[in-house]
Amino acid sequence: MPPRPAVRRPGAAAGRRRAGRLGTMDQHSAHGPRHGTPPDNAPRHDRDHGTWTTIDELHNWLDSETGIPPEQDLLLRMLKLSEEVGEVARAVIGATGQNPRKGATHSWQDVETELCDVIVTAMVALRTLTPDAAAVFDGHVRRVAARPRSPLGPSRQAPGTTP
Repeated sequence: MPPRPAVRRPGAAAGRRRAGRLGTMDQHSAHGPRHGTPPDNAPRHDRDHGTWTTIDELHNWLDSETGIPPEQDLLLRMLKLSEEVGEVARAVIGATGQNPRKGATHSWQDVETELCDVIVTAMVALRTLTPDAAAVFDGHVRRVAARPRSPLGPSRQAPGTTP
């Protein structure tokens, strides 16, 4: 199969241009509310319904456009997660300026965007596995929330080291 041509996402260059101004955490709070985000006290069904409807629409669109066998499509959607996680890593390195040759190339808002891409990609992959993705995800989140929360134990010492 021939390699796909590189596709530039709209706004990617703008994000890099912004990065010089927003390269540190204190210049862009990752914790502030976003415009258009439902309030925390919004009824759960109102907040989640639109998200899962959009995921279903994305899933259906991808299914109609890929033209590859379903088994292969499923595997490629799982691999897409690795690509998206790599983009998060690139954005974090760019936001912190860890590459001395490049300096700050991304903002913390770019990191937020890439994390959202990971979440959406994972949701579409889950929807590819099951038409009941919303219920599967909700059940998993409930199990995670029900796990006991205890203080972290004493730090473990690596074998062969002394305290």
